[in-house]
Amino acid sequence: MTDGTTDGTTGKAPDELARRIAELMPRAKTDLAELVAIPSVADPRQYPPQKCREAAEWVAAAFTEVGLRDVHLEETPDGSHAVIGHRPPPRGAPTVLLYSHYDVQPPLDDAAWTSGPFELTERDGRWYGRGAADCKGNIVMHLTALRALGDDIPVGLKLVVEGSEEQGTGGLEAYLPPHAGELHADALLICDTGNAAVGVPTATTSLRGVANVVVTVRALRGDLHSGMFGGPAPDALAALIRMLDSLRDADGGTRIDGLDHTGTWSGADYDETRFRADAGVLDGVRLTGSGTVADRLWARPAVTVLGIDCPPVVGSAAAVPAAARARVSLRVPPGTEARAAQDALIAHLEAAAPWGVAVDVERESAGSPFRAATGGPAYAALDRAMREVYGRPTSFLGQGGSIPLCNVLATTYPDAELILMGVEEPRCRIHAPNESVDPGEIEHMAHVEALFLRHFADSARA
Repeated sequence: MTDGTTDGTTGKAPDELARRIAELMPRAKTDLAELVAIPSVADPRQYPPQKCREAAEWVAAAFTEVGLRDVHLEETPDGSHAVIGHRPPPRGAPTVLLYSHYDVQPPLDDAAWTSGPFELTERDGRWYGRGAADCKGNIVMHLTALRALGDDIPVGLKLVVEGSEEQGTGGLEAYLPPHAGELHADALLICDTGNAAVGVPTATTSLRGVANVVVTVRALRGDLHSGMFGGPAPDALAALIRMLDSLRDADGGTRIDGLDHTGTWSGADYDETRFRADAGVLDGVRLTGSGTVADRLWARPAVTVLGIDCPPVVGSAAAVPAAARARVSLRVPPGTEARAAQDALIAHLEAAAPWGVAVDVERESAGSPFRAATGGPAYAALDRAMREVYGRPTSFLGQGGSIPLCNVLATTYPDAELILMGVEEPRCRIHAPNESVDPGEIEHMAHVEALFLRHFADSARA
């Protein structure tokens, strides 16, 4: 879907670029199959750390092959390795940073996968495998766009592909400030998101931050026989349940003392029917909270109980629990400082504790929310490319997840435009069993990326 015009940089019609990308799709599938086959789970308790090193070396070799220079592995402060490289700009041209990550989530329940998690499998028009979308599909998108352009790359390039994004250990975030000159660019393509749906061109302009805690409740010196002591003996698990329940109102919306829960989203909406299908909500089950789906996803805080330590059903005894604990995650919208939200969460839990039980709250990670500025030449170039490929303007959406690197980049490079895009649409089911990617999204977003590089170069000469 092009406008039939010729490109100002090369004089070649955009549909010729689309043809070259279509011809490269078998190579893209081979690339993705090779990458997915490397179980680069950045958790040495589950997979050998050399697998992450193997994935990093694959990425370095691939980007060297497409023309980047001095592509090498750089150890970051958390012990992971980032792949870093560059390509000098033509005279007067801007520079663009290409970002992605090669580490992946663990497969979780192997039995829940229809095909092997580390074997790229085509089924019903999609390619399945852990990391097929998040984020190895985006690495392949970058490679396909650069192969299609060949030697005719009209901008300078900086490359960083990190290896600890999924673990959240902050390796690249810590590495970046003292090495700011190495990765400086005029536009930053952070390719770890995607379109609102297949065929709907989208840039993510808002990310929620995160504030996690672990809360422990103690009521007794030890578990007690429920027949002999149950009733007056304070039940630590029951106390914890009351505390967690206090974090939501009757509709299930997050209500934490001191946090605003009335925010509204001004960008594109998220249809409730489509959300129910994307999220796999069971028939008859109501969505939680109030306001639009977009309000609840991108403009308001959202609490989730990630896990509880308590006696399991199988093997449990007739005893009053002496202690229980839970891991609680709070997603924070732009406009709210993550540390302040974490403080509010802790204060709320402590105030909600019944019966005088002892409460200890341990702070975990706190990552700030992010909002992008969209009025510059890079966003104009992106919209032009999106229109040519998809035949419609770019939609702006938020994302409930957090990418702490975005705030570090925005602080380190305040004059650069930061664009979040990629191949990860809702049907990809990232982080879940049977993760997949639509190969058409790799093809079309590679086309968008290639056109963007041309149009952004044009804007610098205008």
